[in-house]
Amino acid sequence: MFVFIWVILLFSVTGSTADTGASEVMITHCENENCISLSEGEVTAEAGLCVVIPCSFTSRPGFPPKNIVWYKCDPSKQRCGDSDMIFHTNNDNNVQSGFRGRVALLEPDMSQNNCSIIISDLTESDSGSYQLRLGTRYFLWVLNEYTFSPRVTVSVKDLTQKPTVMVPPVREGQQTTLTCTSPGLCSGSDPKITWTWRGTGEKDSYITGNISAFKTENVTPVTQQHSSTLTFNPSVTQHHGTGVNCKVSFTNNITAEKTVTLNVTSYPKILNSSKCELQSEVLTCVCFCEGFPLPTVNWPLLKNYAEYSVMTIVSGHKVNSTIRLTVRDHSNTRVVCVSSSVVGEEQYSMTVTTIERQEADQHGPSAVLPWGVTAMSLIVNVICIIVLMFLCNRRKKVKPNQEDRTYMSLQRKDLSEEYDVIARPVK
Repeated sequence: MFVFIWVILLFSVTGSTADTGASEVMITHCENENCISLSEGEVTAEAGLCVVIPCSFTSRPGFPPKNIVWYKCDPSKQRCGDSDMIFHTNNDNNVQSGFRGRVALLEPDMSQNNCSIIISDLTESDSGSYQLRLGTRYFLWVLNEYTFSPRVTVSVKDLTQKPTVMVPPVREGQQTTLTCTSPGLCSGSDPKITWTWRGTGEKDSYITGNISAFKTENVTPVTQQHSSTLTFNPSVTQHHGTGVNCKVSFTNNITAEKTVTLNVTSYPKILNSSKCELQSEVLTCVCFCEGFPLPTVNWPLLKNYAEYSVMTIVSGHKVNSTIRLTVRDHSNTRVVCVSSSVVGEEQYSMTVTTIERQEADQHGPSAVLPWGVTAMSLIVNVICIIVLMFLCNRRKKVKPNQEDRTYMSLQRKDLSEEYDVIARPVK
């Protein structure tokens, strides 16, 4: 059991055995038939996490150990004193306050001969030399304690490990859950996990309202895994290419964070505005579709024709594909548009709408006729007006003016009697 737990911690707490700095070779030291085995070399760890000091023992037959005591003191001291105590199985009154509650046996059952300890909430000040004392009882009133000279050197470095962020395939329209797991398997204080959006060229903004409760999962009796989940409805326009940051804060202002970039995809979608029209044996079909990544449009109908034209227009995440071809036999004609991408495929079947000739000629001769009648009527009216004006002007010229009038007078030079009679005044 001890070996199993120790292997898990060596590979999980800092990633691998090499990362811990601890050698796989254990050195055994015996005093009066009491023996301990300690890891050879330096054990390295990172601030904010935890460290395991591997240790096993065998006691004198018939005299099992009653307590385990660990000390941390200056390497120059030959033997650590009570003031250097960091752990005691039965009494923690003399334990240094800075270590109280942070040190525990990896295996509390002493009958398993396991003297390994785990130290959590590490800081750089925890670097140093650690020494073990084993107490055995020979008689009810006699307790023999053995302080073993071999020591374990622990070196605590700055935190370099990052949280683990699990990102499933992110697709528009499907609820997505991201999971952030804290580095290490520390059994000390629970870290704080926060989520923030990190847009391109934008300031970070905290995410609220869709973060699950903090979750702690026991990995071993003395180690835990901490995680948090973020659930949201992704959108290509809002979330694609943006960053989501997970920050883990440990005690003593020690933090680690990781940012992942979201790659939001969407299924190809063919819009209902897609249609097919047949006019004078010319078939014109338009397929409107959208998706991300940008889908391609295929027309299965075209494989049966040698001559046709295809025009494709791309705008943003939308594709407009138009085909034109001559169709002589168009009875029960149905056209299928296929939109596909790496995400998926969608097909849309369009019924062909036939445009009758009279409808097609609305802009031809029949459509021009009313305009011709109107124009002809206008011309006739203009001609009539011109004729009337001409006649009026001509009439004015025929009517004499005062200057043009001719006056006639009769003047007689020789007056006859007849005329005299006529001219003689009546009395």
